[in-house]
Amino acid sequence: MYACSLIRSTSQLLTGPLSAVQLKRLQMPTNQGQSSLAVQRLLTSLIYSRSFQTATVSRDIDTAAKFTGTRAATVGVAGSGAGIGTVWGSLITGYARSPSLKQQLFSYAMLGFALSGAIGLFCLTVAFLILFAM
Repeated sequence: MYACSLIRSTSQLLTGPLSAVQLKRLQMPTNQGQSSLAVQRLLTSLIYSRSFQTATVSRDIDTAAKFTGTRAATVGVAGSGAGIGTVWGSLITGYARSPSLKQQLFSYAMLGFALSGAIGLFCLTVAFLILFAM
């Protein structure tokens, strides 16, 4: 009788899903007297049985969505770099065309650098918030 329950338990062990492992104790029939109690203590062992859980899959989907959102938010940092490059190129072109407006062009360029850099930092901050705060 004990062998049948052992075979049944191990077959359930081998056919179950691999997501979670729990420990179960086998129970022997107790109608065989005092000697069976000693045998029961010797033969009772821990057998792994698996149960179905979906939390891991859900966590994987959440993690993938988090990384996808972070990648989308960091695209603005590249746009900020392109904006700073455009401002710098326009400053050089303006100096070449009219060197007398050097001071006014430089103040406009600094405003462009500041606004473009602020947008880049904002995008980076949103990316870090998505990655670490959610």
